[in-house]
Formats: sequence, structure tokens, C-alpha cells
Amino acid sequence: MDGMKIVGDLFGAGKMFLPQVVKSARVMKRSVAYLEPFIEAGKEADDVRRGNGKVVLATVKGDVHDIGKNIVGVVLGCNNYEVIDLGVMVPAAKVLDTAAAEGADAVGLSGLITPSLDEMVTVAAEMDRRGLRLPLLIGGATTSRQHTAVRIAPAYDGTTVHVLDASRVVGVVSDLLDPGRARDLDAANRTEQQRLREQHETRRRRPCWRWSGHAPTPSGCRSATCRSRRSPACARWSRRCPSCAP
Repeated sequence: MDGMKIVGDLFGAGKMFLPQVVKSARVMKRSVAYLEPFIEAGKEADDVRRGNGKVVLATVKGDVHDIGKNIVGVVLGCNNYEVIDLGVMVPAAKVLDTAAAEGADAVGLSGLITPSLDEMVTVAAEMDRRGLRLPLLIGGATTSRQHTAVRIAPAYDGTTVHVLDASRVVGVVSDLLDPGRARDLDAANRTEQQRLREQHETRRRRPCWRWSGHAPTPSGCRSATCRSRRSPACARWSRRCPSCAP
């Protein structure tokens, strides 16, 4: 788990890329598969009851990737949480029907491909429409704090938390299911998400530039294409570089 935490930090910092993350997760999955029989045997011997809470996990509709979700399920199970894993390609209705029927304490959504991000927004909006107020956990290699704050959280009035990797999920769930700590976490999380939304809006409104033949080149344009065209003979540019537009 310490290794996966390092992987998550490197990926978040842009120092590790998706293929490497997937490879690391596969190694973790094989390691967990080897350990699972021993873990289950230990629980049976100790007659452990899973009383910390109940969490529904699912990879959203349209996505078949489940390595990270499976690891999260094992980690939660090892920490005395009851996990209801619905598998992959799970529609929003099934996720929420199961959460309501089972009396779940939290819902966790996972996805790897980009369209999954839109499906997570759909699930969040449906949770809000149904009036559910369960904590919503968001995870997966393509997810981020920024996307969660800008797109997913506004669709749901309840607590929506981005979980960077499996090593952090127990701490997050533990805080969310404790009434006192949940209030503090929710307040801090909403403040941070509002800051990220404001940051996103500021960047979206920031003027960029493109070549048009009648304006000077600003030094702050982020486009490598724009910079490559700059020359002493004809340094003329205009606003809105397509490469920098959101």
C-alpha cells in the first residue's frame, strides 16, 4: 500500500503516466490475490464482523476497468468494512438502487476512460434527484480533484470526495462515517472545491493568443505551436490560441 501511495503521488505530480500506473496496479492486484486466502482465513479464525460500515463500489457504465476498484474493495474489507462490489459497466440506476436497498453508508465510483467522467456526473445528478445524501467517493486514473470539483460536485448536494488512490480510502471513509469528523471533512472539502472552481474559471477566462498578423506576441502564451511561429520579422498575433482554449 505504501508503494501504491507513492505511485499515486507521482501520477498526481505528472511524473508517472497512465501505462505505468496500470502496470503498478496489476502488480498490486496479483499481490492482493496471493494474500486474500490468508486474509480471509485470519478473519474466519478471529470471527471478525464487518461493522465499520457498508460501501457500494462500481465501475460506471461504459467502462470495464476494475483493477483499482478491486484493490479498494480489498483494502476496505481488511479494515472491517462490508463491501458490495457491483462489478463493471454498472448503470446509475443499479448503483443507487443497490445503495438504497442495502442501506449503504457510502457509494464509490471508479473509471479509467475519459467518458467515465461524464457518467460519474450522471450518477451524481441522479443521486441528487433521488434525494440521497450518502457520501460519494470518486476514483480512477483519469479522475482528478479539479474535475470532481468543477463537474461532479455541483451536480450533487451531498459530500463528493475525490480519493487519489487505494492507500487513502480507509482514512477518507473513516472520517466520512464519523459524524464529528465528517462535518469537518465536508466543510474543508467544499471550501477546497470552491477554490478549484474559481481557479478553473479564472484560467478559462484568461486571454490567450494566436497568429493573425496584427498584434504583438504576449510572453505568457502556453502554446508551443504559437511560440514556434514567433520570429523577429513578423511577430504579430491576436487573442484566443486554440491550443490554450479550455
